[in-house]
Amino acid sequence: MPLKIAIVGRPNVGKSTLFNRLAGKQLALVDDQPGVTRDRKEAPGRLADLPLILIDTAGFEDVTDDSLEARMRQQTEIAIREAELALFLIDARDGVTPMDERFADLLRRADLPIVLAANKAEGRQGDVGVAEAWSLGLGEPVGLSGAHGEGLGDLYGAIRTALGEEAFEAAFTEEDAAEGEGFDDEILDRMAEIDIDDPNLTEEELNAALEAAGIDDAAEAEAQLAAREEARKKPIRLAIVGRPNAGKSTLINQMLGEQRLLTGPEAGITRDSISVDWMYEGRKVKLVDTAGLRRKSKVQEKLERMSTGETVRSLKYADIIALVMDANEAFEKQDLQIADLAVREGRGLVFVISKWDTVDNHAQKMRELSEMAKVLLPNARGAPVVTLSGLTGKRVDRFMPAVAKVYQDWSARVKTGDLNRWLRYTIERHPPPSVHGKRIKPRYMAQMKARPPTFVLMASRAEHMPEQYKRFLVNGIREAFDMPGVPIRLFVRQSANPYGDKYKPQNQKKTSGRGKGKTRSINKRS
Repeated sequence: MPLKIAIVGRPNVGKSTLFNRLAGKQLALVDDQPGVTRDRKEAPGRLADLPLILIDTAGFEDVTDDSLEARMRQQTEIAIREAELALFLIDARDGVTPMDERFADLLRRADLPIVLAANKAEGRQGDVGVAEAWSLGLGEPVGLSGAHGEGLGDLYGAIRTALGEEAFEAAFTEEDAAEGEGFDDEILDRMAEIDIDDPNLTEEELNAALEAAGIDDAAEAEAQLAAREEARKKPIRLAIVGRPNAGKSTLINQMLGEQRLLTGPEAGITRDSISVDWMYEGRKVKLVDTAGLRRKSKVQEKLERMSTGETVRSLKYADIIALVMDANEAFEKQDLQIADLAVREGRGLVFVISKWDTVDNHAQKMRELSEMAKVLLPNARGAPVVTLSGLTGKRVDRFMPAVAKVYQDWSARVKTGDLNRWLRYTIERHPPPSVHGKRIKPRYMAQMKARPPTFVLMASRAEHMPEQYKRFLVNGIREAFDMPGVPIRLFVRQSANPYGDKYKPQNQKKTSGRGKGKTRSINKRS
């Protein structure tokens, strides 16, 4: 198994910078001011050929009261207990401080291997600090620079020595290849000769044409079943988003049954996006807690802008978005903007009304919220509304079933035969409107991919199809195939004209150069 390392030390010694260096990505927020990191953040990483699970921690503060700093210290202590090795950083430019000495005493009592590293030792600037680190009594210090990548070879050797050969060799595991899902264009070629709108085509002939094209047969059903089974092996990436102090971290702690994330009355405690692996009824779930999103005009500080950018990034890479809103302040402008972004990114959406224990008339409030969701967010029609209290745990058990249903719909595939039979039924009763006196003729439809469900409609004069008719088709698909609350993408493409080349004059061709766009005769004079 990969080696789990907790990167620890007092504030502003470069823990997050080294975390990002070993992770190979800018995952943790980094700023010059101390105390940026608050929650403990985990990510896979690598040091040369050594696979790692990295834990970035808050700067150690020597306080034990009820303050935010004390709660941050508790998170660091939990990270040390969970880790297989502690990487203790000091600042080589500052040398050993009294806080470093107190933290070294705490680590000695932790009963796990410790590697001492003096960070910010690039060039010769940190030589004095590296020599001073010997006084901590934790063995030979490693001089390195997380910002510049210096000294990582020495760090590798120090980890190997601290672990011992047997534990070091046990850390090597093979990595699974990444899996992806792409578009399937082959189905369009197989359907090219089928005209779903042909009035002379009977239902039996339509079924025969679909079967002849290899559509909706046992092979397709088997492929869809295999795709669903494959999807079940992947974790559901569930991002918990919302405005500050809406109860996001409290909800996750209630689901996990432990104080995994920092919570408190202070708004804006969460800064980084924190990922937590979890199991729900045998299914892997990656919970992502995010920083609260405020209106752009109110975001002034550089650190908050960085937190906002990290939240938006987490939203874009999630599968399902749980938009958490305070029951007394739900569906305000910022909430609507977050929901709109989720739909535009093609993510499944669940509305979570938190702090439900503070509401008096539950039935009346629920009617109000449902009506607001329907009126204010028509592009998220059918998204479930879950009311709960993360603090007391009341109704939290209703949250994950709603998420699972949205994820199932978000991953759904519709059989091509069923889709085209529905399309034929729909356009017989509500054909596309004529534009400039000319008819738009749909030919056939196919689903190109799932997650989110994406369809392509082949039609004549596709560029003239009105947007309202496209929305009519999308809503029809959502209702006919039971996909409420899921963003559905529909692309309308021009079908090829089978007679386009048949009647093209043989004695004309396009000119090049001057006179481009005109035609000229190529008949020779007699």
